[in-house]
Amino acid sequence: MLELMPSLQKWQPAVSGQRCAVATVVGAAGSVPRPLGTSMIVSEAGEVLGSLSGGCVEGAVVELALEAIRDGGTRREVFGYSAEDAFAAGLTCGGELEIHIEPLGTEPGTLQRESLAALGARGPATPAALIRRVDAHGGGAVVIPEPAAYQAETCPELARMLGRSGGDAPAGRVLVQAAAAQLEPLLRRGQTGLVRLAPQDGCLSGPAAERACGPAGVREAPATNNEPVTLLVQSRRPPARLLIFGANDFGAALLPAAKLLGYDVTLCDARPAFAAQDRFAGADQLVTAWPHRYLAQEAAARRIDARTVVCILTHDPKFDIPLLETALGLELAYVGAMGSRRSHQQRAESLLAAGVPAAELSRLHSPIGLDLGAVTPAEVAVSITAEVLARRGHGPDRGGTASAGMSRANRPSAQCMSLRDGAGPIHYRGGSPAAPQAATLIPSPRQHQETPWI
Repeated sequence: MLELMPSLQKWQPAVSGQRCAVATVVGAAGSVPRPLGTSMIVSEAGEVLGSLSGGCVEGAVVELALEAIRDGGTRREVFGYSAEDAFAAGLTCGGELEIHIEPLGTEPGTLQRESLAALGARGPATPAALIRRVDAHGGGAVVIPEPAAYQAETCPELARMLGRSGGDAPAGRVLVQAAAAQLEPLLRRGQTGLVRLAPQDGCLSGPAAERACGPAGVREAPATNNEPVTLLVQSRRPPARLLIFGANDFGAALLPAAKLLGYDVTLCDARPAFAAQDRFAGADQLVTAWPHRYLAQEAAARRIDARTVVCILTHDPKFDIPLLETALGLELAYVGAMGSRRSHQQRAESLLAAGVPAAELSRLHSPIGLDLGAVTPAEVAVSITAEVLARRGHGPDRGGTASAGMSRANRPSAQCMSLRDGAGPIHYRGGSPAAPQAATLIPSPRQHQETPWI
């Protein structure tokens, strides 16, 4: 949903007040086109904003969304591959998607336009989060403007979304506390994930409970709900930073490539005449300073974190050595330096002589980039960004070597091969980002993909 917010503000069906429904991926298994949390909005006229699968199931999703708009109910549908039914909507890639469909509404307990408008008003570089209830017996959303500081147990909107009794009754407090233990780590890390909570025995919670009772409290639906309460958490932090040191042809080529990947890009060079060239104007920050001093200042100001990527393209020892000493002393996602194998050897010797531990030196990606046969600056930029992507999902570089049990294909620094020549799952799947309480977590039958550090 977060990815649609910039476009939603200008999307004519929403601006004109048409009724709409939101279809969201809430489960993904195997090879699938889009990850957990991807959304598509459908208007009552059949217009579409966003994409879920690249076309394979979207026609069927649009029909389900139109039905939801007409009757006001939520839906969940699983799309996979069926060799028996050639006319069934499904994923030809063999994966499986679970789609949750919910109309936009104005009443409490629904996914409200006002909530999305509040989220859309925040720029894409601003921290924000959205918690939605996506099980069959609930709905609605809570917008979190400051995810890093969010306290679930003091949030009345979350309590209301979890059940009619809110957080005041003992059962309500237990559910909120269990949710807090799983929600807050996801929000702090800026990640997307599902949280499943075991409902209290005999409890029908959420908006379905309100609809289940007649005028005199006469229940018109089953008295219990044994399905887990399911929350979809989508959160974002400010974009990760990529620092390019070196105002040269390679820096000019890497700058737009890094922007394409969503990084906040800084270009730093100590030489004003080089840094002031128009071809670097696309950088988010253009800095004229000695590289190692600038990096140290940014780290001291806490503007550097474990997602930060440092690419050293200066290829000049008077800049490289002090900068690498500084960079290798920080917890960064990636540190790479341009140069030949001979210059790397000389660089390594200088750093060891300066007191840099060998374990820290092993974190350095030098020569920088994957072995793609790159020659031109544009090709080198692809090589560098490919290696950065290969590192993504493994967390910050911490030194040391790959364990003996780790296959070469899974080692962060391994040479990547063509998907054509590999075997097994295409998408990397790491451990769960949250540390859920065993008493309340109900495992999902479908794995979900996440991006741990960008």
